[in-house]
Amino acid sequence: MGKSGQTGNITDTLAAFVADLSFSTLPEEVVERTKLLILDVSGITVRARYDAESTPSMLRAVKRLGLVDGACSVIGDSDSYAPPAAALLNGTLAHSLDFDDTHAEGSIHSSAPIVPAALAAAEIAGSSGKELITAIVAGYEIQLRLSMALDPAEHYGRGFHPTATCGIFGASAAAGKLLGLDKKGLVSAFGIALSQAAGSMQFLANGAWTKRSHVGQAAQNGLICAMLAFEGFKGPVKAFEGKAGFLKSYSPKPSFLRAISGLYSDWETMRLAVKPYPSCRYSHAAMDALIDLREEHSIDPAEIQDVVIGLPQVGINLIGDPIEVKKKPKSVVDGQFSMPFCAAVVLREGKMEWDDYSTHLADKTTLDLCSRVDCTLDPDAESAFPKNMSGKAKVRTSNRIYEKFVNIPKGEPENFLSVSEFCEKFHALAGPYLGEATVQLTTQILALENVNDIRSVVDLARP
Repeated sequence: MGKSGQTGNITDTLAAFVADLSFSTLPEEVVERTKLLILDVSGITVRARYDAESTPSMLRAVKRLGLVDGACSVIGDSDSYAPPAAALLNGTLAHSLDFDDTHAEGSIHSSAPIVPAALAAAEIAGSSGKELITAIVAGYEIQLRLSMALDPAEHYGRGFHPTATCGIFGASAAAGKLLGLDKKGLVSAFGIALSQAAGSMQFLANGAWTKRSHVGQAAQNGLICAMLAFEGFKGPVKAFEGKAGFLKSYSPKPSFLRAISGLYSDWETMRLAVKPYPSCRYSHAAMDALIDLREEHSIDPAEIQDVVIGLPQVGINLIGDPIEVKKKPKSVVDGQFSMPFCAAVVLREGKMEWDDYSTHLADKTTLDLCSRVDCTLDPDAESAFPKNMSGKAKVRTSNRIYEKFVNIPKGEPENFLSVSEFCEKFHALAGPYLGEATVQLTTQILALENVNDIRSVVDLARP
């Protein structure tokens, strides 16, 4: 196994890693974790196929473009699609609820751009479950290392969304692995993807749906880049470290070594977290704190005078600023990126589920509570970042002040969900649409390494 890793040949080193990776070299814990992540994103995709307000327009566009009756599937959909369209739809749906997995240090989502590209490639190639798992891990490892090498705060500061910009390279890696690309082919795929790396944070200005679509486009374009390389289309070398390469072009101070450190031994896949709440991950620690305070002290939301949420600066930038706008969410996207709204919901409900958006965005009592929630930079949360997306909650009632700091939110690797909790989340999301097949699909995904052809599993995800 080639393990050279000088900073001067990052692209070659990462391509060799993907080409060399095999199921037999994956630690058992990585395999088990990856199956849970696939289960998690599959449930989200099913629910978003029917509940996300952005889905109908995207489906109409795909059909008008003639990208139907193809060789690939969309999870939760009974139709068949051309491979790029399947990757686009699955990737967009996977991120449409903002309920998908995250990585604290990379400040990024992984499964949404990578699993859809891998599924489409696996259907094209007739790949086994072992091959699919291996490819997805390869995609995770590439995407996550690139995001950390960029310095996510700096990357966000330039207006980029790393889930998409780095996601296309993870998608290219996963799809390329399943198509059988060697090191040279993967270098070319990465080079082709360099010209497609995109994703703007401008969606925050008006709650636009592009955060969802450009993750789907990363999956779609990653698949296309891998297929172009497979057919011999030549891409530039040094896609990551070159003078006009990804790291130098997309960040003012990238850490080249961070992109390749720990390959083959330090599995970033194990540092992926899952979401118990369908909102921006930066809100979760504070939500955990509020739920605990509510339960421990029987806090009546009607008696709350004000709430102050302490966050790291990156979190404030996304879910707390400008605070007056965040206090008045009008859409689901607004709510997903509003700390005041998320705080108000959990203070009223003791939890937060996807269906709470339709209920609480139009609830005057909830919106009144939103107006009493403020955000501040918390030294403890800032100190814990980027290792942890920590948060602090301070609740003032008419007669007491309650305060709690949560360093590691529920769902992080050190505070992970159990297998039963994963199954519960999957069944709640997918059950209403897949019916009896939900249990069988769960069983198949959790035993994915025994599947000879991934198409037999995907067929179970058709309503």
